[in-house]
Amino acid sequence: MSLPRRRLTRSITLLVAVLLLAGLSATSSAQRYFSEGRAPARFPPASMPDRDFSFCKLAYTSVRYEELGMGWRTDYPYAGINLMIRFSELTTAPVSTDQRGEPNHWVVQLTDRELFNCPFIMAADVGTIGLSGVEVEQLRTYLLKGGFLWVDDFWGTRAWQHWSAEIAKVLPPTEYPIHDLPLDHPVFRTLSFVEKVPQITAIQFWGWSGGNTSERGRDSAEAHLRAITDKNGRILVLMSHNTDVADAWEREGEDPRFFERFSPEGYGLGINVLLYAMSH
Repeated sequence: MSLPRRRLTRSITLLVAVLLLAGLSATSSAQRYFSEGRAPARFPPASMPDRDFSFCKLAYTSVRYEELGMGWRTDYPYAGINLMIRFSELTTAPVSTDQRGEPNHWVVQLTDRELFNCPFIMAADVGTIGLSGVEVEQLRTYLLKGGFLWVDDFWGTRAWQHWSAEIAKVLPPTEYPIHDLPLDHPVFRTLSFVEKVPQITAIQFWGWSGGNTSERGRDSAEAHLRAITDKNGRILVLMSHNTDVADAWEREGEDPRFFERFSPEGYGLGINVLLYAMSH
């Protein structure tokens, strides 16, 4: 890694840490009342309030269960809220906010027309997802029209096999193969230089296990960042497997040790992905 790259990585990491320590934590007052998965779903209006960036979380039906998973509600809503706050602090990109100044964040289903108002959608615990025929068609249309899907926080072989079978209905692997992204891909260096795929675990598992990061033991020992691209190389679907990147955003203010270990890398990758999605 060259000296300028080291300086950039350190500056991003230091800036995130300084923002938190200065009392600019992304935790809003609403977080006192809603724990993970219990906040009511906030569906988007028929037309977005503005053209600035907003975070869209994909709601889906679960057809199986994964340990520590909560279906589509996993990491909802504070992973998205915190990421948008950091995104607005660390870049010049405009972020959509409501009248209180809180980031606009939405829940969308694949059958909603409002899906097409979201250039970026994120889904968690997709090792449990089940897609109907209508949802398959709608997701394919969304992606081929320029949409971007990031799926995160699914672990081990069984979850991977289930997810890859579901997304194959949308984008057949003979035409749209899945591949690991090389570390020189722009998504690793759009703003912050990310030197490896970070393995970030749920804060609960990290505490229970004494600091381990692989939630399925040997079966999830290596974190992967995989993608499905179109013929021009544009990412349609980004897949962070054997890692929970969103927990680095959601849980940033809960334990200083967890923040120091995981949040700088998690935000570095998250902001890179948003910038890539907005510019491709």
